[in-house]
Amino acid sequence: MSVKGTVIVLAVIFCATIVQGFPMFKGGRCLCIGPGVRAVKVADIEKATIIYPSNNCDKTEVIITLKAHKGQRCLNPKSKQASIIMKKIKRMNF
Repeated sequence: MSVKGTVIVLAVIFCATIVQGFPMFKGGRCLCIGPGVRAVKVADIEKATIIYPSNNCDKTEVIITLKAHKGQRCLNPKSKQASIIMKKIKRMNF
């Protein structure tokens, strides 16, 4: 390979590494769009998941999986129901 070819390959590799470092989304990749619902029927809850702030998303997210394949709902983390669920999950993990 000639010197010119080597320089081109190194320039492409250098540009690729710089582009990977740029944030693609300013707000991150949050799963919940908007504030979320304030409450969900307790009888419909199959599973609750808490996603804490990270590099991808700068807010706490509470995701509720509903029974009978009704999908998922984002619960407003500032709501009363979400705070109760978060306390229960923290208690179970410790």
